[in-house]
Amino acid sequence: MAEPSAATQSPSVSSSSSGAESSALGGGGSGSPGACPALGAKSCGSSCADSFVSSSSSQPVSLFSTSQVHDLIFWRDVKKTGFVFGTTLIMLLSLAAFSVISVVSYLILALLSVTISFRVYKSVIQAVQKSEEGHPFKAYLDVDITLSSEAFHNYVNAAMVHINRALKLIIRLFLVEDLVDSLKLAVFMWLMTYVGAVFNGITLLILAELLIFSVPIVYEKYKTQIDHYVGIARDQTKSIVEKIQAKLPGVTKKKAE
Repeated sequence: MAEPSAATQSPSVSSSSSGAESSALGGGGSGSPGACPALGAKSCGSSCADSFVSSSSSQPVSLFSTSQVHDLIFWRDVKKTGFVFGTTLIMLLSLAAFSVISVVSYLILALLSVTISFRVYKSVIQAVQKSEEGHPFKAYLDVDITLSSEAFHNYVNAAMVHINRALKLIIRLFLVEDLVDSLKLAVFMWLMTYVGAVFNGITLLILAELLIFSVPIVYEKYKTQIDHYVGIARDQTKSIVEKIQAKLPGVTKKKAE
């Protein structure tokens, strides 16, 4: 009588053992994503790493990072910052004295004079020395500067985020969602009418460039003193704005987040 019971129990034992073996091979047998049943742990890790690298390498790299702009403004590399500051300042001063068409034409003529002169000089040197160095700008001509459609769409999407945010802010200010903010814009534009009567756009750009390349480095040296006085001015301005908001009727007070 013991033999039939043993015989009836054997299929369940064999099925459970086979299930255990399959679960051991399959990494749990639950069909979890990312499991590699046919590969070992080392092979699975390497394949996952390769797929991550390939997916991350497809993302476009930004032309200018925040750290590069920070180093440029704070004069970390004096030669690089001096070159950028000098060339942009000369260009703005040229635009203040001449028309845009004249400035662009002179810049293109100057660049062509340099490249053509260098090309002719290298051609004469190669003819005299009877060398076959080839085109002097061949290394730059072979550089791939094409912009892929994926990178272009990513840059457009990033720009659309800022454009939509600006449009939302414009609508909020002009349709007077908050009366105080709209009044601030009106006062600022009223002050800008006096600024525009004294300075033109190019002059403002020149002043802005001088401030960009001078204020950050000064603030870095005298950070403690500047923060102290700025804090005092901020507190005074905040108290004045609160008094105005309390006296104006129909002002939507912002809730503290």
